[in-house]
Amino acid sequence: MDLLTRIANEVRAGEPDAVRALAAEALAAGVAPAEVLRGGLIAGMTVVGDAFRLREIFLPDVLLAARAMQSGLEVLRPQLAAGGVPTAGRVVLGTVRGDLHDIGKNLVGILLGGAGFDVIDLGVDVPPERFVDSAVEHGAAVIGISALLTTTMVGMREVVALVRERGLADRIKVIVGGAPLTEAFAREIGADGYAYDAASAVGRVKQLVGAA
Repeated sequence: MDLLTRIANEVRAGEPDAVRALAAEALAAGVAPAEVLRGGLIAGMTVVGDAFRLREIFLPDVLLAARAMQSGLEVLRPQLAAGGVPTAGRVVLGTVRGDLHDIGKNLVGILLGGAGFDVIDLGVDVPPERFVDSAVEHGAAVIGISALLTTTMVGMREVVALVRERGLADRIKVIVGGAPLTEAFAREIGADGYAYDAASAVGRVKQLVGAA
């Protein structure tokens, strides 16, 4: 079994120490950092994301795998930065203004990171202007907005309107999700995408950036 396959397997198993050691071993053996990232860490998290989507594993398993992947990223990060390795895309993520729920948002961020995206997490209670300003500042292709309260969903409409008002709709897409949302609501407010759960969000973001 080659090193990359072993790294992917240890990510899936949620073993941070093993992932860290194997990532260092792969670099020492001359494997390119980008290959370790894609063929080891992302490959492992992709399997985890697919299994979660199919309800074959559960949230604790995803969190363990994410921690293992992060341990490998700590080893790779200096080399990746030096080499200018591109990501799958950049996503600004946050919970809409007035809403303090973040479990679903955090899981989306984990799965997007595991799929190779650079995630800028703005946290909770995020005003529309901050979503858009951050997307522009960081060169993000997608804004992801979460809501759990029906009373805060109107804030999503404001973000979509602001993107259009600033003439950014051709280069910044908006995806929305959360328990009270529906695809019909997403269409009504003019969002570019809707995700019914964290796993489906990854596939939808890939479609929006043309990486599907």
